[in-house]
Amino acid sequence: MKRKLSSPKKRAGVSGPQDASQAALRVSKDEYYLGIAREVSRRSTCFRRSIGAIIVRDDQIISTGYVGAPRKTRDSLEHGFCLRDRLNIPHGQRYELCRSVHAEQNAIINAARAGVSLLGGDMFIYGRDPRTNREIDAFPCFICKKMIINAGLNRVVCSTSTGGFQVFLVEDWIRDWQKTDILDDTHQYGRPIDNEEQPKKK
Repeated sequence: MKRKLSSPKKRAGVSGPQDASQAALRVSKDEYYLGIAREVSRRSTCFRRSIGAIIVRDDQIISTGYVGAPRKTRDSLEHGFCLRDRLNIPHGQRYELCRSVHAEQNAIINAARAGVSLLGGDMFIYGRDPRTNREIDAFPCFICKKMIINAGLNRVVCSTSTGGFQVFLVEDWIRDWQKTDILDDTHQYGRPIDNEEQPKKK
């Protein structure tokens, strides 16, 4: 789903170019929450990816998470290098050899720590490459995707490398995996086509 602006709204007895202009500049709810996920991503401690995730239920933020090492352990910034880079591990593979917990996982874990139910909520994920500052297709990896399904979330809204966002229904993921297999997914994190070869957004 591409980024789109809200349509102008008229107020009773008042209308004019200024009102229309203000309404046109107002962001949608999805853009609003994705913008908050973007701020969360600035706390990331990964050299490869800066990712932020928030979970919203009943129009209220109930949890946030960013990619980073487990609590009270040394992260990659403190070590001064990425372990997966040193081991020449490609994106999307061998996550057990990563120091970090993914943003989506941390958002789910933080909700559990607070005793908050995620059932029926939406997750918003923003991502960029910290080395190039380019936005990426912030699609969840297979591990996160399975956790999102089991957490009972409804929608997942992801930033894209074109500067927009894409909305996924979790029930569609479930339906796809009932018919095919996870490796048949169209939107896979870590695919070479997802963001590595995209031109920089102007």
